Amino acid sequence: MSDLTKRPAEEKDRTAESAPQATAAAVDPRLLVREQGFAGYVSDFKRRIRGGELGSLPVVIGLIVIAVVFQLKNSSFLSADSLANIGVYTSGLGIMAVGIVFVLLLGEIDLSVGSVAGVGAAVWAVLSVTHGVNDVLAVLIAVAAGAVIGTLHGFFFAKVGVPAFVVTLAGFLGWSGLQIWMMGKEGSINTPSGSIVENLTGYYFEDKAAAYGLALIAVLAYAGSLLLDAKRRKAAALPSRPLSEILLRTAVVAVLAVAVAFVLNEPAGARGLPLALVLFLAVLVIADFVVRRTTYGRQIFAVGGNAEAARRAGINVNKIRITVFAISGMLAAFGGLFIASLSGGATKNLGSGNTLMNVIAAAVIGGTSLFGGRGKIWSALLGMLVIQSIQQGLNLLGMASEIQYMITGAVLLAAVVIDSVSRRTQKTAGRT
Repeated sequence: MSDLTKRPAEEKDRTAESAPQATAAAVDPRLLVREQGFAGYVSDFKRRIRGGELGSLPVVIGLIVIAVVFQLKNSSFLSADSLANIGVYTSGLGIMAVGIVFVLLLGEIDLSVGSVAGVGAAVWAVLSVTHGVNDVLAVLIAVAAGAVIGTLHGFFFAKVGVPAFVVTLAGFLGWSGLQIWMMGKEGSINTPSGSIVENLTGYYFEDKAAAYGLALIAVLAYAGSLLLDAKRRKAAALPSRPLSEILLRTAVVAVLAVAVAFVLNEPAGARGLPLALVLFLAVLVIADFVVRRTTYGRQIFAVGGNAEAARRAGINVNKIRITVFAISGMLAAFGGLFIASLSGGATKNLGSGNTLMNVIAAAVIGGTSLFGGRGKIWSALLGMLVIQSIQQGLNLLGMASEIQYMITGAVLLAAVVIDSVSRRTQKTAGRT
């Protein structure tokens, strides 16, 4: 009897001794990394690289290489005028690329964005210029038309079951025909002087306070978001970034923001802050908030990762799919107005050529996966910066357009290869 009574007590002691070890093993590894300081981040970075979690690292390295190479070839590449042009020309296609990022997160594709951009520009031009509708109202109707078109694509995809590739390919052809019909026999409508659409890419904030003020707002907003996130995680007893890391991250962002503002403001020939860049950044911030900070955004990732699992979890998969394509159409039409502003008016060919390829390439090059469920809204910015920087640099060197196409195609292929290898490596490491 004594042996029988001792065994439970001994088992309890062993359980009590092993409990702290089990608790320690369950600690979030991110907490351990942050407790180790800088050395912990270095080891964690190496672990992520070995596990295939590259993030935006290839794109950032690519941008640095592009800037160094073209600056060595032509000292005007990093001039104020050149950087302003990159910012302006990036904006319209970048806004369209944001919509494509939403679609790619679902693991789908939208081949109609170029023709939808053309229809949006045509709707605005016909209403505002031909029929004298209020300029603001015409812009809103044009953007709304893009949203309706996207909703129609989403309906056929989600409700009827037609593959997104087929639906949007049919849209690419059909909406191109509508665009040509709307533009009439002349085929083009010039942008009126002083109109909203002309100012989208033609207006610059000459006051230096605008660029520096936007830089200050960006830095404060970034620091505020980090502090708020840390506070919320601490309240939930979750690992959070220490104050030292928050200060370091904020300092890096501040240096970059002030440097851009300085280049746009100070050198000879600087025109100030482009309105197009401000609008593009506003779209990025809003879309990023929706994707990362709302239930709707998390549902997009869930559907893109595994639609059947998302459906069983109670997510309205059809609703997510339809609204995502509506967002893509809306942003495509909005981006089309920027293209019309740059080209001096709406034409029957607006949105054709390499527009579609550049938009999709920007999202993929920026780091959004073609396989769905992985990516960031800021991919649109990074990808478009890569594409436009290459084009700007080659233009300064006097290279032909076919060289630009070949280099952009090579960069796109490299991005997809990196994405595929990264995903395979993560599966091998057991991280997916």
